[in-house]
Amino acid sequence: MRIRVVRPGELDEGEADSWRELRAKSGAPASPFMEPEFTLAVAGVRQDARVAVVEEDGAPAGFFPYHKRPFGHGRAIGFGVSDRQGAVLRPGLRLSAYELLRACSLSVWEFDNLEAGQDLFGLRGAEEFVSPVIDVGEGYAVYEERLREQSPKFLRTTKAKERRLGRQSGEVRFVFDERDPSALRTLMAWKSAQYRRTGRRDRFAREWISTLVRRLHGTRARGCSGVLSVLYAAERPVAAHFGLRSRTVLSCWFPSYDTAYAKYSPGLILHLRMAEAAAAAGIGMLDLGRGAAEYKDALRTGELRVREGSSTRPGPGAVLHRLSREPGRRVHGFVRSRPLLAGYAQRTLGLVGRLRGD
Repeated sequence: MRIRVVRPGELDEGEADSWRELRAKSGAPASPFMEPEFTLAVAGVRQDARVAVVEEDGAPAGFFPYHKRPFGHGRAIGFGVSDRQGAVLRPGLRLSAYELLRACSLSVWEFDNLEAGQDLFGLRGAEEFVSPVIDVGEGYAVYEERLREQSPKFLRTTKAKERRLGRQSGEVRFVFDERDPSALRTLMAWKSAQYRRTGRRDRFAREWISTLVRRLHGTRARGCSGVLSVLYAAERPVAAHFGLRSRTVLSCWFPSYDTAYAKYSPGLILHLRMAEAAAAAGIGMLDLGRGAAEYKDALRTGELRVREGSSTRPGPGAVLHRLSREPGRRVHGFVRSRPLLAGYAQRTLGLVGRLRGD
């Protein structure tokens, strides 16, 4: 077995095809974040992107994308914004995390959305989270019937609000795959305001993230395409979402709406329209992503599991990582696992946003 490390742009088309083939054989949901196109897009805005290519008998047997940070510290590719992370390996490949990290000159590899089944990295101490999903594999009508059974008031109320939005604000129109860059700019402005309003860090204030999203909006590949969905009222955008899709999965990423229309719950209307359009496009699953939210509870039909933590190789670098990162991560986990504390923290974040005047 041979492991070599390259920059993503140094992969040739044959290697990219091998990556796609290995991923298709994994049996995992076809997340666009696990495709070579996502890694290539990240590499276009980050100089620290790398890929370890695992070869056996002269043929590619695995790919491991990551960020190479100082002092032997590595992170999952797109760490902080990627909703699925891990290695793409041939089933049955005999490889250890120690071998992989050593070949990459890493003491630590950190992840925050490691997909289920990535047991190679050792999951001791990793925290598990739920990622709610919407199953539309049997068609939108079947999904809507499930909603009537599990959340009849929610579905009835949301449809009534959509009708009221049309009566009071003008004709409602939905575009599943909007190509107008001005609509994307509008969404990003809404989302930045939402981050500030809730006391959270504005992701779009980081140039690499905003540039990445704009690039992915123009990406068109079988396994990873940017999809901007917009809900209009009288030709004015009132809610929008940007995510990534493969043939069978739509990864929900950045949703937001115009707060002037909040009484109509335009974000919920948008998600129902997205589910309908996704089903018509042959997509079987909408992955709502990690994190608790009332709208996810109302829309979901099932869940996937992801993990946050790190894989380490014995040595000073691993010790330094534990001393610097683990205490804070454990505190966050403690708060999240206790609803009263989590609610207090959420209210405090909101207060911070209001004090900032956003």
